[in-house]
Amino acid sequence: MNYPTIILKPKRSESLKRKHPWVFSGAIDKILMDEDAEELREGDLVQVADQNEKILGVGHFAEGSIAVRMLSFKKDVVNSNFWERKLTAAFQLRSTLQLTHSESTTCYRLVHAEGDGLPGLVVDIYGSVAIVQAHSAGFANALPAIAKALKAVMGDKLTAVYSKSEKALHRQGEESIEDDYLLGEAESPQIVLEHNLQFEIDWINGQKTGFFIDQRFNRELLKTYSKGKKVLNTFCYSGGFSVYALAAGATEVHSVDSSQKAIELTDRNVAINFEDCTIHKSFAKDTLKYLNETEELYDTIILDPPAYAKSKSAQHKAVQGYKRLNAKAFSMIKKGGILFTFSCSQVVDRKLFENTIMAAAIEARRNVKVLHHLSQPADHPVSIFHPEGEYLKGLVLYIEE
Repeated sequence: MNYPTIILKPKRSESLKRKHPWVFSGAIDKILMDEDAEELREGDLVQVADQNEKILGVGHFAEGSIAVRMLSFKKDVVNSNFWERKLTAAFQLRSTLQLTHSESTTCYRLVHAEGDGLPGLVVDIYGSVAIVQAHSAGFANALPAIAKALKAVMGDKLTAVYSKSEKALHRQGEESIEDDYLLGEAESPQIVLEHNLQFEIDWINGQKTGFFIDQRFNRELLKTYSKGKKVLNTFCYSGGFSVYALAAGATEVHSVDSSQKAIELTDRNVAINFEDCTIHKSFAKDTLKYLNETEELYDTIILDPPAYAKSKSAQHKAVQGYKRLNAKAFSMIKKGGILFTFSCSQVVDRKLFENTIMAAAIEARRNVKVLHHLSQPADHPVSIFHPEGEYLKGLVLYIEE
């Protein structure tokens, strides 16, 4: 099949030859179309070529600074076999790493956008249901084919596929997309397991796909620092860190989130796992306001805020927000305490994040040691050719004095 061909400017093809999956609009020299073809539309499949018209790969076209997101770095045909091949590779990776279904864990990420060579697509698995998120018009067009390919790859392990793409695509002006089942149906919410702990997942009404799977192993690590401790979990959403702290034997756990719905979800997840739990308290309040108003001191604090910056223009403001938040948390941790602190802002890289936390420690006048450098788990892989994919940065800090 011949796709419209985007010809790159001289010396602008090197990044593609290094398999970086983005083509920026400023790199485009011209677009070659068939004589009887209509103009290029958002989401269309295109070939990308160098000045000598050598095909470098195939991707989805988009209006905006990132003009093409590459699906393949060779001349390829994007059809049902292509999607099955890509999804099989993603499934085999998770299977090899023992990150798919087990007796103790029934949720994982199957497709992580650029990390799996499918920029613009996320697929999370909850039990036998796949939740897909299209973040581009190209993948919005491909959703029916993706659902069929998922069923072909997973077989009886999959009973339903639900598209949770509406919010992401509406932000990009794609108003025709609505959340709905693409294959089968399933009740939502459902209970899933993560390290033998139970969580209620509502992919229809919940944030993202219903759960933040990317913190799976960081939550497990928290158990090491929670036994016999008083723990504060901020920006708690579903209460994941709170449940793990309680499971580890914390003496008291406080959960804080500005959303009343999140607090209600946290309380349900605590109740599912611990009947008549009296050592857990939840607060529907802005985290910084809670930190400023409470007189409580804690042994362990978790700071897992939403992305403070989604663009470079917001980077400085985000850094100031992280510094202010962490400085306040440092002041509330007992001597010998532990801080788990995170950033999921892609435009705040690891070095900038760690320098910001250092500045917060200086401001709070605490002596701090780094115990762990944290990131996203292996079912959220990062392509070595696309370092921007490492969005989750975290530190576990020991407050010495």
